[in-house]
Amino acid sequence: MSNKQTGAALKLFALNSNPALAEKIASELGQPLSQASVKHFSDGEIQISINESIRGADVFVIQSISDPVNENFMELMIMIDALRRSSAGTINIVLPYYGYARADRKARPREPITAKLIANFLQMAGADRIVTMDLHAGQLQGFFNIPVDHLLAIFVQARYFISHGIKNDVVVIAPDHNGVKAARNLATLLKAPIAIVDKRDEDVANGQDRTIPTEEATIIGDVKGRRCIVFDDLIDTGGKLAVAAKSLKAAGATEIYACATHPILSDGAVERLRNSDYTKIITTDTIMVPKDKQFDKLKILSVSRTFAKSINLIYHNQSVDSLFNKHEV
Repeated sequence: MSNKQTGAALKLFALNSNPALAEKIASELGQPLSQASVKHFSDGEIQISINESIRGADVFVIQSISDPVNENFMELMIMIDALRRSSAGTINIVLPYYGYARADRKARPREPITAKLIANFLQMAGADRIVTMDLHAGQLQGFFNIPVDHLLAIFVQARYFISHGIKNDVVVIAPDHNGVKAARNLATLLKAPIAIVDKRDEDVANGQDRTIPTEEATIIGDVKGRRCIVFDDLIDTGGKLAVAAKSLKAAGATEIYACATHPILSDGAVERLRNSDYTKIITTDTIMVPKDKQFDKLKILSVSRTFAKSINLIYHNQSVDSLFNKHEV
């Protein structure tokens, strides 16, 4: 495939964080993945070799900064350096999941802003553009001095609920006060009201989901006799979701669904959610979920088409605004 305006070739590379998603994106584009070898030595060092010419090409590298976070990030950094030294025309980084995004400000004295540090590293290495999805805070786009295309999974998620008839007597639930805006966006697509889980927790208030609370919380809004969709950007330990399910059940909800973009699923989250009151937990393939973390209630939607469309539009120097057309839901 060549660019109609510049004649530059399109090259897609996948690193090790999420090869399945990369294959799906390549298939959607009708474009093979380009060849690169990624070698990990016994002492942890990483060596990358690009096995074909990329001179002058528009290169897209697909890599989530997910577990193992630091290893996957170093793979990406070394890959960018290899591309730059190989005379790539443009280096476009596709980050389905932006690790460290929750460290986006100083919540306490003497803390780093690691999300900004990651942005600095990517630009310093030579990235020309970032394509990512559902950042923990949209303001992270301002950490970059290069173009950032911030894609949304909400249209894929909304289509799932509509196609499965989960749109009548539905309430969209924000699992904390920080999630109200996102919940309202999904509620708009589903033409549903919202409610809020009102739980005061220091870690949750700072945008973290790393504690494992078990107590119930107060529900602001009417959920009695209604189906509920708890909507968040990510699932880490599952603590917030567990509290939400327990509280919604106590408040009289009939069916309870969880919906989030990024399935981190750390620290016992699988058992916590498997044994919860959720009917289904809907997530996407921005992060590869290993087989030992998959369970019956977990439904993984693919966002490969959204990424493929964005890559195609960027490659042809066209606007990505069409990806945010609410009328397509």
